[in-house]
Amino acid sequence: MHGRRATITRKTAETELRISLDLDGRGAHTISTGIGFFDHMLTHIAKHGVFDLEIACTGDLHVDQHHTIEDVGIGLGEAFATAIGDKAGLVRSGHAYMPLDEALAFAAVDLSGRPYTVVDMGFLGRDIAGIPPDLFGHFVESFAASMRANIHIKTLAGVNDHHKAEACFKALARALDAATRVDPRRQGDIPSTKGTL
Repeated sequence: MHGRRATITRKTAETELRISLDLDGRGAHTISTGIGFFDHMLTHIAKHGVFDLEIACTGDLHVDQHHTIEDVGIGLGEAFATAIGDKAGLVRSGHAYMPLDEALAFAAVDLSGRPYTVVDMGFLGRDIAGIPPDLFGHFVESFAASMRANIHIKTLAGVNDHHKAEACFKALARALDAATRVDPRRQGDIPSTKGTL
């Protein structure tokens, strides 16, 4: 399938953002937000979701990381929503388990049109590579809201917060990959008994 792409630009007093997404990519990525560990997590979305993804964000990091992480979540959700379009023929939902050493994460995604998030990454309450742990959940909330998706993420096991975060983002990527695939059996039908999503 061709043309499932989007480019989003967003400029506020807090951030300047450009995102390009190709759902039918091969995992190519160029990501720069000024927050190294966050870039690492976003790279997993591209690589494990097999999406081509470019993200360039300049934010007010002299204030803190909140605005950058939030706005990338909003912009990335908008990019997915635009690239997905009317959802005709989509699988619509997907889930994945992802282990990483002692950590195990689960993610489920439903492109339902009804944004809702349940996130329990099981962090220990301290910063992860300098990022306050609540910002990871806030990223997922911002992403789900602008994509209009239902997303659940849960850490099922783990001791190391770096491993937990990485497993969660990899699981999210694989769930997104599954949900955004086209099911040829649907022949372009909307995957809902309502007839619209």
